[in-house]
Amino acid sequence: MPQRQEEEEHALRVVYCSCPRTEARRLARVIVEQRVGACVQILPSIESVYHWKGEICEDEEALLLIKTERSVLERLTEVILAHHPYSVPEVVAVPVKAGECNEGYRAWLLKELGKVEEAAG
Repeated sequence: MPQRQEEEEHALRVVYCSCPRTEARRLARVIVEQRVGACVQILPSIESVYHWKGEICEDEEALLLIKTERSVLERLTEVILAHHPYSVPEVVAVPVKAGECNEGYRAWLLKELGKVEEAAG
């Protein structure tokens, strides 16, 4: 398969998901254990200001940066909805364009998600 076609087929995503600080590590582990994210980075201290049920709310949260692949997004969303304490959790996927990720990391990520046989490097 030509590299460009393979990159489009296995398009990487970084998914943002905020959660209570006390739940961040547990949720990250579930995501990695179920192989819907190859890596989850936890930014332990963010502040969110948002509308909820007619009120303006302010909360201290953690932000999960989940590294995944396009074809896994639906399953990742299902896992987050099943394990997240919020009734409406944030699941926002940002595409990583072809060529905007080093090939060794890309290959490792796809291998961990079960998308290719072996990682480069």
